[in-house]
Amino acid sequence: MSTPCILEHNGGDSLLFAAEFVGAYARGASREEALRKMPGEIRSYISWSGGAPCGPIECEIVQEKASALTVSDADSDVIFDSERGVMTPDEYVRLKALALKSARDFLALYSAVPDKNKSCLPERKTFYGHVPRTAAEMYEHTKNVNEYYFGEIDVFTDNGGTILDCRERGFEALERRPDFLKNTVFTGSYDEEWSLKKLLRRFIWHDRIHAKAMYRMAIKTFGAASVPNVFSFDI
Repeated sequence: MSTPCILEHNGGDSLLFAAEFVGAYARGASREEALRKMPGEIRSYISWSGGAPCGPIECEIVQEKASALTVSDADSDVIFDSERGVMTPDEYVRLKALALKSARDFLALYSAVPDKNKSCLPERKTFYGHVPRTAAEMYEHTKNVNEYYFGEIDVFTDNGGTILDCRERGFEALERRPDFLKNTVFTGSYDEEWSLKKLLRRFIWHDRIHAKAMYRMAIKTFGAASVPNVFSFDI
């Protein structure tokens, strides 16, 4: 199976996205490392999303962006060529369902962690400050992009309640706009381009980043059987 991918890189540091598996990603110190990781990420994603198993996976880079951002820490501002243009109702329903499943599964993973404020991870700092170490910190960080993400496409909501609650409210506010399927491209914070398609991808991607970190932290801190592998990570 050949799958189109988008590469964002800062020198050698590379962030690879799978265009057809919305939110699937791989990071590497080089594009070659990211490309090697992507087939395993796609299989994990297919298992999580309920897709049909596939054979050998070959990644084809169809879009590339050189970035000044710290992509090694998952900082990204790329908008895919495929994230422009009108959305069909079926496409929106499918991607919204995945974004809500992702929030629901993230909440389930968080709820399963035995001690939300305990972690064996050392402190580390990135472009946005200290990396969340505990399940509670990871959960709050992941939940609290809700207002920011929706705000980038001029949808006004909040971060109240669970990660699932606030994401559902955001979609409800979005759907009150009669033209939301036009998938208008907005220039948001830091002159970054956003569209509804990008927002949907960013939610799933951001969940996967921090769900993987939470899962790894939990099995290292509490033991391999302490939490379910809700996202089917290949770890």
